[in-house]
Amino acid sequence: MGYKDETEISDFQLWDKKRKNGSLFAFDIELTARCNNDCRHCYINLPAGDEQALKKELSIEEIASIADQAIELGALWALLSGGEPLLRADFKDIYLMLKRKGLLVSVFTNATLIREEHVALFRKYPPRVIEITVYGVTEQTYEKVTGRPGGFQAFMRGLNLLIDGGVKLRLKAMAMQSNAHELPAIAAFCRQYTKDYFRFDPQLHLRFDRDEVRNQLIRSERLSPEQIVALEQGDAERFTALQQGCSKLIVDEFAHTESDHLFYCSIGEGECNISYDGIFRVCSSLWAAGTTADLRKTTLREAWQILVPKVLGMRSQRAEYLENCRICPIVNLCLWCPAHAELETGELDLPVLYFCRVAEARAEAISKTTGDSQP
Repeated sequence: MGYKDETEISDFQLWDKKRKNGSLFAFDIELTARCNNDCRHCYINLPAGDEQALKKELSIEEIASIADQAIELGALWALLSGGEPLLRADFKDIYLMLKRKGLLVSVFTNATLIREEHVALFRKYPPRVIEITVYGVTEQTYEKVTGRPGGFQAFMRGLNLLIDGGVKLRLKAMAMQSNAHELPAIAAFCRQYTKDYFRFDPQLHLRFDRDEVRNQLIRSERLSPEQIVALEQGDAERFTALQQGCSKLIVDEFAHTESDHLFYCSIGEGECNISYDGIFRVCSSLWAAGTTADLRKTTLREAWQILVPKVLGMRSQRAEYLENCRICPIVNLCLWCPAHAELETGELDLPVLYFCRVAEARAEAISKTTGDSQP
């Protein structure tokens, strides 16, 4: 959504060509699961000083090897994420190593650890983009979400250093109960600084480590379907896109009535995710048994060429799936996918009532504004 410069259009066209040829185009490496924040909604974070997590992290040599393998498969882009990637003492070395291999490198960070030396690094060796999540634009809201006293001042200091340094930024937001009252202000704040587009995400993933205490907290932070629709209707750019795409989002043909395949999304189309401890995933949200590979025990090529087709070929004969999600004409308005279903239910092919309600609320809102009857 929003403006794309000529370079990005060219990048996309190249990505699309490689995707159709079955090439790997981009990979995301979570440099660490550790974070200096303790966000209420986070699905992965471990304490900044977690020694067990630190011991499991890929070394720079392992990351270099994975990058070489990815480049052999056609990769052009790399994303460094976390946790908070700047917690890595060797972040600069990792970043420069990937840049020297000719990769376009992006970084996801909370910006609270940004220092002058980072700005100097990014100015001399520009990233494709730095992407930062804005949890609030007041101290009270930001620190309620992140659980970190002093975090807002650290965030603003880091953000201003990047802005003053002329580093290309994208700002985004997670929409949740703790910042719902501030979301219009967050959107205005982000659009003031972000270079091309702003996005917010109401989908809060459950924990990959199945921590039920933290999962309950995440569930408590989820917006209701009505809140999500109201938020989207209040954002003219986002809701206009929904209205313009409604003919593609609410159609009977989207119901996959002739197939029992599970995956209809874009996973495996040129991108993969690698966890901080070397686990290959077709999608960053897909942790289910039988869908991952340990890159400390196998090669990236084997994972890409053998595991990905296996995952994409997965099917289901479960009645709850065949009689619901598979034949739903508004599935593209839904938060459901097999990966999220597995996090919610432990199974890849079970419906999730909350996701259904969100899709139904979106469909009703679009139908009212377009004059169409609700499907």
